[in-house]
Amino acid sequence: MANELRVLPPGAGYGIVIGIGGIFALFMLGISWLQNRYTRFSTHRAEEFNTASRSVKPGLISAGIVSSWTWSATLLTSSTFAYSYGVCGPMWYGAIGTLQILLFALIAVKIKANAPGAHTMPEIVLARHGKIAHLTYLYNGLATNLLVSACLVLGGAQVVAALTGMNVYAADFLIPAVVAAYVIVGGLRATFIADYTHTVILFIAILVFGFSVSATSDLIGSPAKLYELLQEASENMPIDRNTDGSFLAFRSVGGLIFAVDIFVSGFSTVWLDQAYWQRAIASRPESSVKAYMLGGIAWYGIPFGFATAMGLGCAALTNNPSFPTYPNPLSAEQVAAGLSAPATAITLLGKGGAVLMLILLFMAVTSSTSAELIAVSSLLTFDVYKTYIRPDTDSATLVRVSHWGIVIYAIILAAFCCILNAAGLSLTWLLTVLGVIVGGAAIPVGLILLWDRMSTVAAIAAPWIGFILGVIVWFITSWKRSGGITVATTGDATNAVAGNLASFGIGTISAVVLSLLFPGKHPSRHTPDTKRTTSITGIPIPDPRTADTITKEKQPTASTTPTQPDPPQPAPEPLIPEPIEPMSPTLVRDAERIAWTANIIFITVAVILVPSPLFGTRYVYTKEFFTGWVVVSLIWVWFSVGVCVVYPVVSHFPYGEGLRGKLLMVRCIG
Repeated sequence: MANELRVLPPGAGYGIVIGIGGIFALFMLGISWLQNRYTRFSTHRAEEFNTASRSVKPGLISAGIVSSWTWSATLLTSSTFAYSYGVCGPMWYGAIGTLQILLFALIAVKIKANAPGAHTMPEIVLARHGKIAHLTYLYNGLATNLLVSACLVLGGAQVVAALTGMNVYAADFLIPAVVAAYVIVGGLRATFIADYTHTVILFIAILVFGFSVSATSDLIGSPAKLYELLQEASENMPIDRNTDGSFLAFRSVGGLIFAVDIFVSGFSTVWLDQAYWQRAIASRPESSVKAYMLGGIAWYGIPFGFATAMGLGCAALTNNPSFPTYPNPLSAEQVAAGLSAPATAITLLGKGGAVLMLILLFMAVTSSTSAELIAVSSLLTFDVYKTYIRPDTDSATLVRVSHWGIVIYAIILAAFCCILNAAGLSLTWLLTVLGVIVGGAAIPVGLILLWDRMSTVAAIAAPWIGFILGVIVWFITSWKRSGGITVATTGDATNAVAGNLASFGIGTISAVVLSLLFPGKHPSRHTPDTKRTTSITGIPIPDPRTADTITKEKQPTASTTPTQPDPPQPAPEPLIPEPIEPMSPTLVRDAERIAWTANIIFITVAVILVPSPLFGTRYVYTKEFFTGWVVVSLIWVWFSVGVCVVYPVVSHFPYGEGLRGKLLMVRCIG
């Protein structure tokens, strides 16, 4: 399918996956050892392993959010979106994806206000609506994590195989394996450090590609040249249902349909993904909203800047003799596999571009996969083992269960991706239909925290009603519109959007209607289940009297003559007090006000005011307007660099804390 893009030997693929992955795993293992040796945060405690002791500062949270949301699909599918639908692609992808993160900030506030001791999303559901609801959202959470993880690994493995000839099934197993190696040892805090490191490398690669297209390449080298080449591409391969068939027209019916698909899939993959709940749980209460606001706006720059360069660049370079498939454009299968960006990289920079693209994708895949591994491990630990197998257990056992959860899930994920490959399912197909499968539960899980009138009947029934009717609509539309139910027909954007909207919309409507018709709530709101979401379990809290006794027993005695007793030793300070105090009402009100204001402004500007005139007036970009568009995309990437690369360092080591951090580093090195 993609032999034209195979510019590197299979050894390069294995070298990047095993070599770079192994080196990075050893690096993270060393970081985890230093943490356990020289800090008070021990990965041998369940609370640190699964929630990073709820102490992570906003800079790392923001970088972690950006890293978790920067899938291989973010880079590959956003470029495919630009290549298939023109200039609307990067903006729609960035705006819709950012909106999900900004809206999740509202949930982050509610977690800190109403469930400050929770470890997982289903745990909160259990406290409010009982075990049937708990099992419903545990299933949807695990299904979402599996589908998201498959998008990550499947996309990365297919591109590695296309560029190097590496066995795609080997890539499916090796990618989760190298990530699991350091997640097992370091836990959630290790994923934050991994996120930051990966993000630095990711932005370096994005800037190299961006400046190559816009400034340095002999093949393009400027926005004006890119504009001229896109005009030629519009004449040679016009886009169906775009104004004048142009890549430079924002009005694209196909692009709008795909944007709706991404909207539903985005809600599902953020609101139901335990990785995002875990980052909200791990953040400090006073900074959770700030982190999500910064992370969301920073993430926008990645698909906007990268897809503008690599997706539009692919269309512009298709008629260049250096293009891998010249004189033909990419095939439908190659486009579906997300190979537009790799094709651009090869055309611009040759084998070096292929290597840089592989490293970029590897960073995106591994950082996001690490978040998914620890997320599923937490679900298995707290919502399966601790809830149904052994409620009264200790912290050390929970950590062991978490380790086994990571191993088991890595194996299941690899096997699932192999099945998808064997069935011929692509990254684009999976992302397109994801909302059909789990979209029915996306809004209901948010309403459980955001709407006081959400009832138990609604919480249980709405996701299943949305799922069943969504699948029915999806299949019927594929059958009636395309003549059958196949991989090709079910993956058609228009057929899939019908199922996506049905699942998402019916799930939302059912939640509201059933809450009004059956307003009763499960009595577990007042049982020990509720206690799990307001206090931390599994952490031994030292008893001051015991600590004093142990301290005195360790004091050497020179004789039996009574001496002046030693002053009492202070008891070791517990990592986190029990129970956890929720955010104060004043902070909650301020945080909600900030979150609502940011969401309203973003929706008004990025989703309504800018796209609507461009779409409605059938405007085709002029050279000057397009040049400004490209420049803004690069500026946004630099802003994202400031948030994700500079700000975490500044926020983590400010002033005196920075001095202490430096002293700690000196002590470690010495």
